[in-house]
Order: sequence, then C-alpha cells, then structure tokens
Amino acid sequence: MALVELIMPKMGESIMEATILSWLKNPGDKIDQDESVLEVATDKVDTEVPSTHGGILKEILAQKGDVVKVGKPIAIIVTEGNAETPISAATEEVKTKPEVKPVLANKPVHTSNGSGTTVIDFKSSSRFYSPLVKNIAKEENILVAELETIPGTGAEGRVTKKDLLAYLQNRKSGSIVSSSSAPLVPASISAGDEIIQMDRMRKMIAERMVDSKRIAPHVTSFVEADVTTIVQWRNKMKNEFQKREGDSLTFTPIFIEAIVLAIKDYPMINIQVDGDRIVKKRDINIGMAVALPSGNLIVPVIKNADQYNITGLAKAVNDLAKRARENKLKPDELSGGTFTVSNVGSFGNVMGTPIIMQPQVGIIAVGAIQKKPAVIETPYGDAIAIRHKMFLSHSYDHRVVDGSLGGSFVKRVSDYLEKFDLSRSI
Repeated sequence: MALVELIMPKMGESIMEATILSWLKNPGDKIDQDESVLEVATDKVDTEVPSTHGGILKEILAQKGDVVKVGKPIAIIVTEGNAETPISAATEEVKTKPEVKPVLANKPVHTSNGSGTTVIDFKSSSRFYSPLVKNIAKEENILVAELETIPGTGAEGRVTKKDLLAYLQNRKSGSIVSSSSAPLVPASISAGDEIIQMDRMRKMIAERMVDSKRIAPHVTSFVEADVTTIVQWRNKMKNEFQKREGDSLTFTPIFIEAIVLAIKDYPMINIQVDGDRIVKKRDINIGMAVALPSGNLIVPVIKNADQYNITGLAKAVNDLAKRARENKLKPDELSGGTFTVSNVGSFGNVMGTPIIMQPQVGIIAVGAIQKKPAVIETPYGDAIAIRHKMFLSHSYDHRVVDGSLGGSFVKRVSDYLEKFDLSRSI
C-alpha cells in the first residue's frame, strides 16, 4: 500500500488560497480517480476538487472553514503501492515554484488606534488584500472599514501599494474624506421582520458593485433594435439545431456575435484602465451574466469569442450557463473578461442600466423582445407592421469612453442585429 497526499490544486493564475466549504467523502471511504472529494471556495467561485488518485481516504488534514494555500496537503489517500511515507501529488510546477506566503484572510491583524489595541478582522471582508497592503494599513492605523473605501487599480479591482500610498498622501493633504467617517443610517427593524444574513457570494457581489460605481463614472446609452429577422431565423433553425447538436439555440449567442463584430469595429471599447494608462486588449473575451438558483449572479467568460461561429457560441453559452447553475465552473472561467453582456430580458425587463464589471469599461444589457407596431419602408411607401423590437442598454466608463464612442458602439451592435441574414445556415 502507498500513501499519497492530496494537495490543494492550482485553480487559476491569481488564486493563492482556497477555503474548504465541505468534505464530500469521509475517512475510510473509497475514492475513484477524478472523483470529487471536497468543495472549496476562492475569491472567484465555489468549486469541487477531484482526487488525483484512486484509493481509500485515510486522513483529512484540513477541516471545514480552513483557508489552505495552493500546493499544501489537505488529505492522505491510501493507494496500491509499496511506499510507507506519504508521496506528494503536487506537480513539479508547484514543487519548484517559489513559495508565496499570503496572509490568510481569516487571520486577524492587530494595530493601534491611538487609545489601545484594535483587532482588524479581515474575516469580515471578502476583498483580497496582499500582505504588503495589510502591513502598510497596520503601520498607518487604517482599519478594514476605511481600507474597503479605497478604489483599487489592480487585477479585479484589488488595492495595490500605489493605491494605498496615494490614498494616504491625499488623506494627509485633506483632499479626501473617508467614507468610514460618515455615519451610516441604520436599518429600521420592526417586530416580525426577518433578518437574513448575506452569504459569501452576496457579500462579494455587493462589494464589487459598490467598488465599480465608486471607481467608474457610469453613463448609459440606449438603442431600440428591430430583431424580427433574428426571431424568424431562430424559429426556423432551432428544431434542426436541437436535433443535430442535442442542444438548444437561444438568442444569447446571436447577441454575443453582434457584440464581437462591433468590438472589432470599435476596439477602444475593448480596453481596461490601469492608473493613468489605457490597456487595449488583444483578445475579445465576453462575459455573460448568469442568474443562479440562489438568486445570486455569476459571470462566466467565453475566451476568444471572436474565434467561434454561431454554433460554437451556442454550445459555449449553454455549457457555461449549465455548469454555472450546477456550481461546476473553474476559477479561470470567471476571469479575463474584456466586455460583458447581461440578458435582463430573460426576467421580462425591457431595459436596464447594468453596472460595469471592473476592470472592464463597458457592459450591454439586452431587454425582452416585444411585438410592436412600427413604421417600415416598402417599395410602395411607408406602412405600419408588427415587428419584434428590443432595447439595448450600454453602460460605459466615462473616464475613458465618451458619449460618441459609447453611443456609436451600441448603435453598431443594433445594426448588426438588424442586418442578420435570414437565409444563413447553421
């Protein structure tokens, strides 16, 4: 018999650690290779961790709620073999890579507030702070409540050393007022009211939405598109697609295709802001908002969406949406987006004003498709006909996207939808 260590796997370039949510197996249980053993949570997604070997789960080394660094052992599995000491299942990449030692999110940091010792409890925040940022905050007596008001220019809106030092300089000069000093109006609670504690994902969503509105001045432009041809084409093709591909043909991949074509025409929509620099992204990675059964929202990303045809987009959309609702997405499938689309029409809404996914600079909401009387041009003059209409709402970061670009872009998306070829094959 051989003992093999099951390690915390690398789940993305920026993932340094994960929190154990639950164990799906108990000591003594038989495990097949690639069978899910436990559920973990990162700052991007909750996911299951499969076993690297088949055998018997001998010992669990990390318990529910523990925060474990990537590459560290979390369990021991008994497999067929002759080794008497545990063999690490870590890859060479993990073995040879210099060890990174982040401060665990649930480890309190002590700092002086001038009148004694106050505990900075990072466990109460779902936002990630690097050890360097935490140390600076400790030295400068910045509590978590104040730290969370600082806009971040790092990856996924994280606060960098530069952000924190700039904030401290502005604070010393008196040019900013910390929102933590402003009194919060308490909620009014009456007898019979139900108190619902936010779950981890809802806290994360709340933080990121507030961060985005604080970082980027949002402007929204609206266009109404005539999508009658698209509705007719989908009605004609959906049964054939279902029979051939074993999958449904929705409107979402058609919308994404039009957005991708418009991005190619207006590449300065496919950008990100890094301090006073503009990063023009080479790849076109489209995020799509998916509502989960819990009511929370998650945004998986179709990488290199411009390289798919309509069939490929349809299958990618269905796959990501299905696995999102089943909590089976990988962390990397939630990162790297350069533009996002949200289908508010699926809730019966005709339009919306979506909030930008940082560090992107734009997001489009597509509304419900409705039949409306409309004036159309014919060879015999104008006529009134029943047409399928839909509103497009484009929210964009006014720091770097002016109204001309933001409005022209969403109009171009509308143009591509209206020019859709009814005779197109799939």
